Amino acid sequence: MSILKKKKLFICFLAAASFSIIPAGSCFAGQLVPQHNSKLNTTVKVDSVQAHGQIFSGKIQQILADYKKKDSVIPVPSVTRSANSETILGRAMATPEQCVSYLLRINPKPEISVSPQELVSYYYQEGSKEGVRPDVAFAQALVETGFFRYGGTVTPDQNNYGGLGTTSTIVKGAYFSTSQMGVRAHIQHLLAYASLMPPQAPIIDPRYSLVRSIYQQQTLTSWQDLNGRWAVPGDTYGQHILNVYNAILNS
Repeated sequence: MSILKKKKLFICFLAAASFSIIPAGSCFAGQLVPQHNSKLNTTVKVDSVQAHGQIFSGKIQQILADYKKKDSVIPVPSVTRSANSETILGRAMATPEQCVSYLLRINPKPEISVSPQELVSYYYQEGSKEGVRPDVAFAQALVETGFFRYGGTVTPDQNNYGGLGTTSTIVKGAYFSTSQMGVRAHIQHLLAYASLMPPQAPIIDPRYSLVRSIYQQQTLTSWQDLNGRWAVPGDTYGQHILNVYNAILNS
């Protein structure tokens, strides 16, 4: 099959899938809408196709433009990359204490179900286990939740720190039974974009398999690569995450 035909088939497949938008009240929250699975303690709602028709069309046009610029497969990044780089995979450079200190300086009363220290420890446990940078993943959680002030579609009881499944002001997205499970799902979703290797822990990210089926042998390398993917349009989404991360690092 020619490359052109493959591209057309790929675009047709994506046109049938649900794409994310940024919900009101969230900095850049948004993700593909997960299917409901009672065993995973998730809740899913889906907006009408008519309401999102224009958004889907715009997303397809964006993907077409991307493929005109990029025909090659992105190589799989190594988990041994420098912690000082902008890669999704790698080791932490900021310490857990810096993460906690920065959060409490910005928001002394975060709306979370555990202490800030415990939440950060989950990011370091889950991120280090999967080879995902825990310090930058935590910075992404700060962006997604508005430094755990919320106030938008996602609510604190969801333990949803990555905006997973949140597509509008009425679609709240995924629920996770505990804070640690919410962190695990967040880390697994990053891994779905950044690596071909499956998670070491049981998969609880409701959209992990869908992301892998869409990207197949392609992976994303940097946080900026999440622009227009994790959040739409999200043109500076990754840069925003790295700005918060650098603030943590310098705190």
